[in-house]
Amino acid sequence: MTRLLRVVVHNWPLKLAAVGLATVLYGGLVLSQDSQTFPGPIPIQYTSPDGMWVDPLPPVTSVRYFAPAGADRPGQGTFRASVDLSGLPDRAGLYDVRVEVTSINPQIQVLGVTPSSVQVRLDPLITKIVPVTIDYGQPPPNVEIGIQRADPSTVTVTGQQSIVEQVVAARADVVIQPSGLNIDQDVTLVPVDELGNARSPLGTSPTTARIRIQVLSEPETRTLPINPVITGTPAAGFELASVAVTPTTALVEGDADPLAALAGLDTLPVSISGLSETETFATDLTLPEDIARVTDEPISVTVTFRSVTESRSFTTGLALAGEGSGLIYAPAVDRVLLVIGGSPPDLDALAARGPVATLDVTGLEPGTYDVAVAADLPSGLTLVTASPQTVPVTVVAAAVPSVSPTSSAAP
Repeated sequence: MTRLLRVVVHNWPLKLAAVGLATVLYGGLVLSQDSQTFPGPIPIQYTSPDGMWVDPLPPVTSVRYFAPAGADRPGQGTFRASVDLSGLPDRAGLYDVRVEVTSINPQIQVLGVTPSSVQVRLDPLITKIVPVTIDYGQPPPNVEIGIQRADPSTVTVTGQQSIVEQVVAARADVVIQPSGLNIDQDVTLVPVDELGNARSPLGTSPTTARIRIQVLSEPETRTLPINPVITGTPAAGFELASVAVTPTTALVEGDADPLAALAGLDTLPVSISGLSETETFATDLTLPEDIARVTDEPISVTVTFRSVTESRSFTTGLALAGEGSGLIYAPAVDRVLLVIGGSPPDLDALAARGPVATLDVTGLEPGTYDVAVAADLPSGLTLVTASPQTVPVTVVAAAVPSVSPTSSAAP
């Protein structure tokens, strides 16, 4: 028995390793005999890192799996492929990422996947505002192109930095018909580089623009006066004194009939609400849909203001100024009519307390004099006229009381 035991335990590590290897080989043989392959493609799911663009990933082309006898065969949707991008650096670059494939059927065991890893290209995600350009190619003969408008005139382009930085415009492609009909339609926008080549994959917001092109069959030009359009009310106490527009005329073009109907060209509204000082505004013209300016000369409107003034009549009493001692002054009238000019608020304040007319009698000796009527007025008000303008004033010496002689007492 002891001898048998020695034979069993002799070189036992080697014998144990051999048994383990045999077991693994047997299990691999069994699995290889029962393993199957599911053909792709299976799209790889992922979540883009914040602020980064991920180039489209290639799909999984095949999955090797093991399914026990009697298990349901896999179909579309059985396997889910994904990559984890959360640990990638927050910068542009090309990174190898392991592909994970799972089965929604717990009886099916995934043994292998092709490809087992994919290269992921990261690029910062940026936005850029670019103008909308209109490309109508070579117009048909006997027509001319007038006004061109795109609404909106700019769009936002979003995508990977390496491509967005090359984009200079969003192009709207339209075709001018030989019939000479105006263009008015929504057109899909294409981001393009300096050479006019389309750049993708990118997103534009909005994706379309309303394109309007005036097609002229009988174009004419006319020079018309510019009419400044003023809106609003100046600051209290002020009124509009003058309006000047520079230039005073503009050269426009359009079809003969609508052009002939124009007598002048209005500017965009210029608001003077609350203003009291001279100011110059840069503005533009409000043109009919089928009329366009020939030149882009800047247009300015200069507005000036003045204080609002009016006059009111007041009947008031007279006050003397500069009276001398020992003299008596007798005006021929005791009331006069004053016409006073100024702003309405100042005149309202004066009416509340009433004006006073004055006669300056400084230095007058006894006698009769025509003294000019004046008025002591607050700043901002002026005496327009008085009626009468002069008042006769008689000056007399005051009577000196007589002194009776006093009799002296007898000694």
